[in-house]
Amino acid sequence: MTKSEQYIETIRTRDGLKRAIIQSIEVDKRNKKIVFHLVTDLPYSEEDVSFTLKTTLDYLPEGFEGDITLKKLVAAEDLVARKTKELLDRFHPAASAFIREEDVEIERGDGFVKVGFGLSGEEKGIVGKEVLESVAEHLSRSFCGAFYVSAFKKEKEALVFEEEPEEEEFRPGCRYFEIAEFEPLEGIDEIPKYATYMADGVTTEGDMTFCGQITYIEEKETQKGKPFFRFTVTDGTGIVKVVYFTKKATLEKIRELKAGDSIVCTGTNENYNGSLSFKVKKINFGRVPEGFVPEKRPCRSVPKQYHTVFPEEILDYSQGDMFGQAPLPEAFLRRDYVVFDLETTGLNNNPAMGTMDRIIEIGAVKIRGGEIKEKFSSFVACPSRLSKEIIALTGIDDEMLVGAPEVGDVLLDFYKFADGCELVGHNVMFDYKFISYYGEQADIRFDALIHDTVRLAQENLALANYKLNTVAEKFKITFNHHRAYDDALTTAKIFIELIRLKKCLPNEK
Repeated sequence: MTKSEQYIETIRTRDGLKRAIIQSIEVDKRNKKIVFHLVTDLPYSEEDVSFTLKTTLDYLPEGFEGDITLKKLVAAEDLVARKTKELLDRFHPAASAFIREEDVEIERGDGFVKVGFGLSGEEKGIVGKEVLESVAEHLSRSFCGAFYVSAFKKEKEALVFEEEPEEEEFRPGCRYFEIAEFEPLEGIDEIPKYATYMADGVTTEGDMTFCGQITYIEEKETQKGKPFFRFTVTDGTGIVKVVYFTKKATLEKIRELKAGDSIVCTGTNENYNGSLSFKVKKINFGRVPEGFVPEKRPCRSVPKQYHTVFPEEILDYSQGDMFGQAPLPEAFLRRDYVVFDLETTGLNNNPAMGTMDRIIEIGAVKIRGGEIKEKFSSFVACPSRLSKEIIALTGIDDEMLVGAPEVGDVLLDFYKFADGCELVGHNVMFDYKFISYYGEQADIRFDALIHDTVRLAQENLALANYKLNTVAEKFKITFNHHRAYDDALTTAKIFIELIRLKKCLPNEK
């Protein structure tokens, strides 16, 4: 028995924790601290918490401090059915093609959950034992208790499959969290119970519910004088930009919203002029649950060493002379950030909108202790010739990409470079969608907290626009625009200065 198995078996000796699981383990190597995040489906006491903490400290490596979080999570039937479908989509797409969410039946017992797949006679031969066992194993990692997955015969209409473009095979499953403290603002027919992670939902078409904190909001007018609102919302995993045409009856209520308020947006992600746009139908109050820790998606381990791109120490002497000496927040100094930028062959970062454009260059810097410490930079191989427009914009030509490493190899090293860091970018979701898509092909998931310097600049500066060169000019930073490393370095300098102005962490008020 491994130490982790011994640990959880010890925890389960308590009645309130007899089906507890480890949801995630957070390791802070720099400060030598490990936090265990556990869940249980049973009522637990303060004594259970104390016992769990004492047991955890007994199992820690020498020299490390430890802490725990413990919360109750019941495997609600609708949540289990949705999670089951996501697992099928992600790990068993051939079987998933024959199983809709309504074909998943859930039966809960005392300490166990039975999951059944309704299949026709022909389909039962496609969903084999290995699929059932795989789904049961993954469900047991997300929820407490034992899971038994089986298939049963069900009469249903034959599914009709339409031929889809090859690129549309990429359908990463969406993760969800339970909305806390929901309160009506505009009202809704059915109160939403769960919100989609913004990092997942921004690339998925269809009805969607997002929940998060407003970071920027402004009221505008159409040419005909009709008021509308432009605002940005984040849940920490991603960022959604919204244009909202309010109803006359609730106009004044929407006008009372401000940066820092937490809201729930229900609407639809629609294809608009070749890209996805989130069309809001209703806005109400609600927030991310207290102590929210994003669920980590299954992926490969962080490499122990670099293989293709090797970071370098960075010494930017002009930084000390250029910037003022206003202190940075202590909490900011204790966190690590990777600021990154990409150059690409075009603007399409969503496979649902057609063939994905390619990454041709990635540049990044690491901020540690409030200082820019390391550089990561690489060209990326591109199978097709670059357009004249991209060559003119970036200065990168086809010859410069000859012999460049493949995108999967570059992103694997970037995955190591960014390990344990929060991600930062200027209009960060544009680049994040590229690394998320191509990372997925290499079994890499970038699940870190995300920060956008566009949003921070809107919050702290009054400018004509918030393009990178405009914000850089505000801080008297000169740089070679439209090259990945130069843009990343400039964004990092801007990020530090915006934190000086804000005087707190990026997502705090």
